[in-house]
Amino acid sequence: MPAILKILVVFAAMLALPRLRLPLGAALVAGGVALNVWAGLPPADIAANLGRALAGAELWLILAVTVLIVEVGRYVSEGRQAEDLLAAVQSWGGRHGRTLSLVAMPAAIGLIPMAAGALLSAPFVRQTTADVEAHDDWRAVVNYWFRHIWEHWWPLYPGVIIAMALFELDAWRFVAAQIGFTPAAMLAGLGFLVWPQRAAFAAPALAAGGRPGRALAVAAPMLAAVAGLLVLPAPLARLWPALGPQNGKLLGLLAGLAGGILLIVREEGWRGAGAAAGGGALRGRGRLFSTLSSPESRNVLSSLAGVLIFKALLQRSGLLPVASRELLVSGIPPAAAVAALPMLAGFVTGIALGFTGTSFPLVVGLLHAEGATLTPLATLVLAYGFGHSGMMLSPVHLCLLVSRDYFRANLLGMYRRLLPCVLTMLLFTLAAHAVLRALGW
Repeated sequence: MPAILKILVVFAAMLALPRLRLPLGAALVAGGVALNVWAGLPPADIAANLGRALAGAELWLILAVTVLIVEVGRYVSEGRQAEDLLAAVQSWGGRHGRTLSLVAMPAAIGLIPMAAGALLSAPFVRQTTADVEAHDDWRAVVNYWFRHIWEHWWPLYPGVIIAMALFELDAWRFVAAQIGFTPAAMLAGLGFLVWPQRAAFAAPALAAGGRPGRALAVAAPMLAAVAGLLVLPAPLARLWPALGPQNGKLLGLLAGLAGGILLIVREEGWRGAGAAAGGGALRGRGRLFSTLSSPESRNVLSSLAGVLIFKALLQRSGLLPVASRELLVSGIPPAAAVAALPMLAGFVTGIALGFTGTSFPLVVGLLHAEGATLTPLATLVLAYGFGHSGMMLSPVHLCLLVSRDYFRANLLGMYRRLLPCVLTMLLFTLAAHAVLRALGW
C-alpha cells in the first residue's frame, strides 16, 4: 500500500475515534503507534520511539506553558475582572460604546484560550443587546464569531504554539504572516453581522458596574506572557546555545507566564491548602490553579500531549518523506492538499488542536518534499486559514454549541448568518496565500 494511503487511513481513523468518545489525545497517540507498526518497525523500535517522544523537552515545556495559560484565563475571565473590561470598553467607545462593547467583550475573552470560552462572553452580549430587537440566532453568531478573531496568531493559543513548533518559525515571522486575519475577521463580522443592526445601536451605552481604570491591570498577566515570548528567546539563545530555537521560544513564554502568575498572586492572594483549612499564613481571595482539575483543562492537556507524541512518532516512522514524494508525482496540486487536509480535520474535530495536530505534520512534509514549489509563509496561511474555517463550521465546535444553547438559537439560522463571514475569510486566505507565494515567502 502506498505510504500516502497508509497515512490517510490512520488520519481518518484519528478523526473518527473522538466521535466514539475516545479522547483526542489518546486517538493521536494510537495513530502515531499505528503508523510505526504499518511502517514495519519492530516492537522494540516502536517502544523506543514512544519513549523518546515522552522524554522530549518540548513536550513538557508546552504542557507547563499550557498549565499557566489556563490559570491566567481563570483570572481574567472571572466576574469582577470581566466587568472591569466591559466598563473600560464602553467608556472608551464614547457614542459608539455599545457597538464597541458588543464586539469587544467576545474579542477580549477570545484572548483567553479555553474550551467553550464563548460561554464567558455570552452574558455580556446579552447584556449589551438587552433592549435591542434582534434574533437570538444573530446574538449567538455575534458571540461566536468575535470570540475567534485572534486565533490565527495569538501566541497563547495551543493551536498557534503547535503550528509555530511544526513550521519552526520565529514568533515574529509567524505573527507577521498571520496577523492580517484579525482585521479581516473583524471587518467580515462588522459587515455581515453588526452593520445590518446599526440603527439599534445608536442609543447610548448601557451602564456598566465595573472599574474602567482597572482594565490594564486585568490584562497585565496576558501582556507579560506575550512580552516574554517576544523579548526573551534572543537573550536565552545567547546564554544557552544548546537550548535550541523552539525550546527557547517556549522557555521565554513560560517565563512571561510565570511573571503573569506573580501579578495574579499580588492582586488576589493565594489561598494554599493550609490556609484553606484555616491554619495557613497565606490569606487571600484567590484560588490559584483551581481550574486544572476541570474536565476541560484535562482534555486540553491530554490533547496537547497527544499532538506532540503523534508528531514525533510520525517523523520517526519514515513514512512522511515517502508520502510527500508520492503526492508530488500523483498529479494532485500540493496547494490543494495543503488546503483540504486541515479544513477536513478542522470540520471533523472542531478544535484548532485537531487540525494543527493531525494535518500540519503532513503539510510540513509537503512543504519540504523534493520538487515542491511551496513556500513557508504562503503554506502556513493557506493551511491555517482553511483549517480555521473548517473548525468554525464544525457542528461539534464547543463554542458554537454553547452559544447556541445559551441563546436558545437555531443551528441552521446560525449557519445562515455565519456562512458569509466564513466565505469572506476563505477568500482572504486565498489572496494572502497568492501574495506571499508571489513574493517567494
